[in-house]
Amino acid sequence: MTKLSVNINKIATLRNARGGNVPDLLQVAKDIQKFGAHGITIHPRPDERHIRYQDARDLKSIVYTEYNIEGNPQHNFIDLVLECKPTQVTLVPDAIGAITSSAGWDTIKNQTYLTEVIAEFQRNGIRTSIFVDPILEMIEGAKATGTDRIELYTEEFAHQYGLGNKTGIEPYKKAALLANKLGLGINAGHDLSLDNIQFFKENIPGLLEVSIGHALISEALYLGLDNVVNMYLQKLK
Repeated sequence: MTKLSVNINKIATLRNARGGNVPDLLQVAKDIQKFGAHGITIHPRPDERHIRYQDARDLKSIVYTEYNIEGNPQHNFIDLVLECKPTQVTLVPDAIGAITSSAGWDTIKNQTYLTEVIAEFQRNGIRTSIFVDPILEMIEGAKATGTDRIELYTEEFAHQYGLGNKTGIEPYKKAALLANKLGLGINAGHDLSLDNIQFFKENIPGLLEVSIGHALISEALYLGLDNVVNMYLQKLK
């Protein structure tokens, strides 16, 4: 079964919009795990507009499944990850102030930098993943960095699927086949939803984990968080 890691950034966004501690981010993380999710993902950004660095520290004692911290490996982020020692760190090339992730790494241009950062995390027992577009050269470049996994950036797939173009899966299938051949684990995330997750999972060989936040939390407004988590789990079997 492909594992489901729930990104709780949007819970933090809602909390921060009003101030105080409603909704309680830590309680939501506990509940999501109780509902059956295999992990919790957070993506703290430098401006802390949703997940705060202190949230990352507080979640360390709450997350008993897999703890995944995403972000651009700048100095403060690296220090935070080494302090929290999550199960996995996912490296994302976010520009400062970006609303959301918009591209994967150029793993060739940034190979030396990524190799150094990945080695530091691995020395501390943290599994590493690199956010990449489904471009074969970028998959090969990821392999050269020594990363444990890649995370396929799935926005274009989701866009094409929404238009009814199921051939949009093809670059992802080719990327997955190459990753399998190279011995890289495969994660995926961005704009995956209840509408497209089963099709994606069924067409990506060796898919280990998906990280889903915005769609899942939005769907939960109508269907309930417990229900939605379990709907994803059924589609990921």
